Amino acid sequence: MAEVLSLVEARLRTALGEPDARAAMTFVGTDRVEVLRFLDPGESPGSDVGAVVRYATLGMSARPMADPTVVVPDPARGPRAELVLSVRAGLADTDKVLHPLAVLAVSPQVEGLVVSAGASLEVGEPLWPGAPFSSVLVGESGGLVPDLELEAPLEPVRFLPLLPMTPNEAAWKRVKGAQALQERWLAHGTDLRDPLRGSVPLD
Repeated sequence: MAEVLSLVEARLRTALGEPDARAAMTFVGTDRVEVLRFLDPGESPGSDVGAVVRYATLGMSARPMADPTVVVPDPARGPRAELVLSVRAGLADTDKVLHPLAVLAVSPQVEGLVVSAGASLEVGEPLWPGAPFSSVLVGESGGLVPDLELEAPLEPVRFLPLLPMTPNEAAWKRVKGAQALQERWLAHGTDLRDPLRGSVPLD
């Protein structure tokens, strides 16, 4: 478990740089989870203009996610993942997202969820103070942080981007599907990193 997390952290540092902050959280009956904060200065180093802050979980991939219907899950085989959220810096108190992210990261242990692309994850409260989002859409891995191959029989660790959804978008996605919502965002040029954005037109 420790070896896997060391490799995961090394991959995050290679892809995102050095974290400028980290927080560790432990919930009853679960393994410890950390959330690392990375600041991408964008085009203007030393300024918040164009800067993007990224939050990545570390600990979710320590164990494979298991189908809740399996009586005795395989301790080695099964999908592994970490979560990555990217938002524009300086517009909202997004550092308060650390706790909700940690809760999502332990959901496979607590609820027996297998988190994968296209899934919706509900936080039950605003992601940060004043956030118009209380749920996220799980995006496809392999973009910002490449998948991490592990020694067989362990499956690769996938770094899944989280895309915040407004309540209207989440309801629309339940009916139309993840791909339809992503196509709607793309068609309207939605800035998914804007921590204060409104809902995309859904008519």
